[in-house]
Amino acid sequence: MNCAPTNSSVIDDADLTEDAFLGGRLLLRQPRSGHRAGHDAVLLAAATAAREGNRVVDFGAGVGAAGLAVASRVAGVDLLLVEIDPRLARLARDNAAANSIKAEVAALDVTSSAETFAAAGLLADSVDVVLMNPPFNDAHRHRASPDEARAAAHVAGPATLEGWVQAARRVLKSGGALTLIWRADGIADVLAVLARGFGSLQILPVHGEAAKPAIRVLLRAIKGGRAPARLYRGLVLNNESTLPKNQLDEIMAGEGLLPLAMP
Repeated sequence: MNCAPTNSSVIDDADLTEDAFLGGRLLLRQPRSGHRAGHDAVLLAAATAAREGNRVVDFGAGVGAAGLAVASRVAGVDLLLVEIDPRLARLARDNAAANSIKAEVAALDVTSSAETFAAAGLLADSVDVVLMNPPFNDAHRHRASPDEARAAAHVAGPATLEGWVQAARRVLKSGGALTLIWRADGIADVLAVLARGFGSLQILPVHGEAAKPAIRVLLRAIKGGRAPARLYRGLVLNNESTLPKNQLDEIMAGEGLLPLAMP
């Protein structure tokens, strides 16, 4: 489904690249410039727990990388990709078809009203799993890209995180799971927002290098959850001594899971 006009959704083939994810099992067309899917999307998918029959919604899906990666791993999920940019939404739809993955696509602002969500088939208390990679760069600390699409995908306004989490809380069933990736230095903001309606937190820091602070944090939270929080040992992307390289390779190839996605 598409909840926005499609007359601006065409991208010239010359402006696209076709990139391999999950060891080549997922091929995605995406814009040559602007916001491009990469490691964050693969890590988010590897941290997302889902099972057959689950209604899975990817907020801010872009060209579909994270949501399609989950669906390629877990057969039989009911996948909806939500993306505000109609051009990227069109590419997400095309990518799903090209990879033989059944998915609905909605060109929709995640911070839209409950009525707009319902018109797109996203009713309150109807979703099992939400995953999301919201814009997370602080506009006061990071210079926005001159590319408008890239800036919109990466720079957060004051209420961005709260609005996205509120939308997830609205559509998730009681006991449903939210998985998200955020910048590590903003973890206090994430914890404060998740404290309203979510619990049973699982937290995994992601380090670029072992000797440096985390650059990302992956979190899983349960709507209405009450279990104690779990903090996992950090994932280091460029240090084999902390995580054996073959394990990291398995994750990036879509053959391994991060602890947040394990039972």
